[in-house]
Amino acid sequence: MTKFITHIHARGISLRATRGLLQLGGLSVPCSFGRAGRRHLKREGDGATPIGRWQLRRLFYRSDRMLPPVGPAPARPLRDSHGWCERVGDRNYNRLVQLPYPTAHETMKREDQLYDIVVELSHNERPRVQGHGSAVFFHLRRPDGGPTAGCIAVSLADMRRILARCGPKTRIVV
Repeated sequence: MTKFITHIHARGISLRATRGLLQLGGLSVPCSFGRAGRRHLKREGDGATPIGRWQLRRLFYRSDRMLPPVGPAPARPLRDSHGWCERVGDRNYNRLVQLPYPTAHETMKREDQLYDIVVELSHNERPRVQGHGSAVFFHLRRPDGGPTAGCIAVSLADMRRILARCGPKTRIVV
């Protein structure tokens, strides 16, 4: 029986740091945080990565660019019609929506490679609070290691190694 990692720790040198280390078991890899660092109280559009314990929910990937990654849940191909609602006040705030969508949203099938593998995190899920942050994901890092808009990001090679060690009860601890 395979033993899965139960906690992934994402640490920075300070709360304002946009770069840190993601640690699981004996593996330690560089990661990126939001442009505003990490915060206990996340707000929509603040650029901060929320501090907390987050479950790994749905795993999406670009089927036109790669084979499905091994992970804690079955990988779902991203579709052209996938978006993520980020409009405060919308009934689908912080949820996957079908495009075209009439209010502010993020397109999940991006031109860059950042969402070639993207994992939905449980941040602001239950209860879902309007304005407390949407689209907080675990995804791929920019080639220069630059900050995210509030997510946690690692390289493609590191993402594959991490997901292969995760199980259904794994949590990311920021």
